[in-house]
Amino acid sequence: MQPLVLFDLDNTLVNLGEAFQVWTAEFVDEHRLGSDAVDWLIALDQEGYPHREAFFGKVREHFALPGSVEELWGRYRKRMPYLVRCRPEVMDGLARLRAAGWKVAIVTNGTADNQLGKIQRTGLAEAVDAYALSGIEGIRKPDAGLFEIAARRCGMSLAGGGWMVGDHPVKDISGGRAAGLRTVWVDQGTSQHQEHGADYIVTDVLQAMEVLRGNR
Repeated sequence: MQPLVLFDLDNTLVNLGEAFQVWTAEFVDEHRLGSDAVDWLIALDQEGYPHREAFFGKVREHFALPGSVEELWGRYRKRMPYLVRCRPEVMDGLARLRAAGWKVAIVTNGTADNQLGKIQRTGLAEAVDAYALSGIEGIRKPDAGLFEIAARRCGMSLAGGGWMVGDHPVKDISGGRAAGLRTVWVDQGTSQHQEHGADYIVTDVLQAMEVLRGNR
């Protein structure tokens, strides 16, 4: 049986943090908010709001911005796919996994337009066998159903086992384990106080790919 690996998208295959900093600079310049606003926005982001709508509610209130929260959030969703990037070496790593017989899929939470835009514009849509997005499927990690959809689109089942690689200790690692998958946590250094139970801990997705090749 072919081995299966599911990858998270944001801050796993693509660097969302880097793209967010670029967006922040553009947003502050567009609204003429001043240099202090950059630090404020980054600090707010790091507080970890579960949904961008709540984030933009606080942004609109703090800066007394015109327009609705939905307008601000919608413009963010349209812009981010143009700012995220997938490093060439990550794309090469995905290609090597598939050439070695792996089935590879992306499993990500988020709105359909934002996440699908990232996958398509970075070239990841062609670099993997399948993807499952919570904004399309109506279920979110850590629900095992989203992992199962991705596996099924690869022509496989979670009953056959596999791997989950991601940066979130609950959505990716706990969710993956509950779905019967072995896990690799891409530790960004922001969740050191959370339980994870990952089989392996790395600091970069390229290291995770080395783990996978070593466990073929």
